[in-house]
Amino acid sequence: MKYLLIAIIAALLFIPFLGAVHLFDWDEINFAEAAREMIVTGNYSQVQIDFAPFWEKPPLFIWLQAASMNIFGVNDFAARFPNAVIGIVTLLTFYHIGKKQVDEKFGLWWALVYAGSWLPHFYFKSGIIDPTFNFFIFLAVYFAYRIGYAGKPSRAAIFSGICLGLAVLTKGPAAIIIAVLALLVYWVYNKFRIYIKLLHLLLIVLFAFLTTSLWFGYEIIAHGWWFVNEFVIYQWRLFSTPDAGHGGPFFYHWVVLLIGCFPASVFLLSYLQTARTKSIYLQQPNEVRDFRTWMWILFWVVLLLFSIVKTKIVHYSSLCYFPLSYLAALQVYRLVEGKFMLKKWNISIILVIGLILGLAIGLLPLVGVYKHELIMHIGDEFAKANLQADVPFSIGETAYGAVYMILVIVGCVLLFNKKVRQGLLCLFISTILMIQVTVLHFVPKVERFSQGAAIDYFRSFIGKDVYVMPLGYFSYAHLYYTRKQPSANPEYYKGKEEWLLNGRIDKPAYFICRITDSAPYKAHPNLEVIGEKNGFVFFKRKN
Repeated sequence: MKYLLIAIIAALLFIPFLGAVHLFDWDEINFAEAAREMIVTGNYSQVQIDFAPFWEKPPLFIWLQAASMNIFGVNDFAARFPNAVIGIVTLLTFYHIGKKQVDEKFGLWWALVYAGSWLPHFYFKSGIIDPTFNFFIFLAVYFAYRIGYAGKPSRAAIFSGICLGLAVLTKGPAAIIIAVLALLVYWVYNKFRIYIKLLHLLLIVLFAFLTTSLWFGYEIIAHGWWFVNEFVIYQWRLFSTPDAGHGGPFFYHWVVLLIGCFPASVFLLSYLQTARTKSIYLQQPNEVRDFRTWMWILFWVVLLLFSIVKTKIVHYSSLCYFPLSYLAALQVYRLVEGKFMLKKWNISIILVIGLILGLAIGLLPLVGVYKHELIMHIGDEFAKANLQADVPFSIGETAYGAVYMILVIVGCVLLFNKKVRQGLLCLFISTILMIQVTVLHFVPKVERFSQGAAIDYFRSFIGKDVYVMPLGYFSYAHLYYTRKQPSANPEYYKGKEEWLLNGRIDKPAYFICRITDSAPYKAHPNLEVIGEKNGFVFFKRKN
């Protein structure tokens, strides 16, 4: 009965209004466009972008999106629906594992801790690849851990290999790197003793290989090695060099996890404090202590690996959400059971971060209300023009942020007064509610500022036999939102921008660029300006 209840609540949290806001460039639109092109071409073997091979990602998540689009149509809801389903399954998995590890109450707390933290919850409402990848790599680690305690360890090894293979098919070799590093660190941590025997390792490798061969093997047999070679080269470049515009300091992901995983992140800090006292955990069964070790190792492996990787993108460390939520839930459960008390500094951190987040939510409407006063103090012309978008805001909307700050204060006061269960429920449930408000009320307004004018421009070309191309910036939006079809003219694929600007084109061509890059295009002899809106300039080819 509790499984059904969790599934219903999770569905209500993750599924409604998935299409309330346009997909965001780059990642969300990238994957959705690849899925749309699979449907258009009927080619489900190779990932394509603009109907040309795209070797940056393997196809599993894109298959899921394509299946969703075949059911719901090609739209933003369908692009995000697979992650919503993964969200439901993830919370059910947490409850199931938590129930087996400790008891039903712990399983429920784990699900609540995850759903009640900002980024972990928010990502299940997105169309990016990481929530699905994270789920499969987590299951691979979980089944590897189960080898030592399952009645049939070989079966656990087989499941671990299958899940590892599915993770590779979702995002690529990062899954293997993470799994191998976690296993090596676990082996060293246990003083070079490990219960995973050679037979189990061989089974994991074998079934991971068989699973990945469903695509890699077919692709090599059908089209040769070149596509796979390009895929591997790209993955290495991503790890070894910063992607354009996505560099950052070593501690980038540490800050992301602290703020983005609030309130769970604060209870992880509490775990760090009490983990030094080993006697706290000695009464736990070996099976529970060992899983805690695996989660702790997985957390640090992912955090340190992506702190070292040159490319810094928020969701790269999102696999940390799984072990982070588990360790935080352990602290929450022990707190509710009266096994320890939060220190004043723990509650103070909850208060400070909660107030900062509430203040940010409360200030956002003021940016919209007083945008004309703010514009004169902004140096970036594109940002200035973005703020010119006609997006309705009112001072009354600051109440959302104020309410969240009040609820955080109430939660902290309850914790100070030893009303632990009530304080925790107040913190996590208020965060869940505020996430819904943010997604439904604020994200669409932010999207109108950032890309709304461009998306409207692209959508105006649906069903029209024209070329549409962004100039001076990279985007996938012109492909997805114009519902572009394959070009019948081979010249298009030889040098798209140059040919569209100066070549002998066979149909009308339209362009878009940011206002900060518009000067050379306004002076281009083959282009005429046909409009300008919110930081974007629109052009048409003259002849």
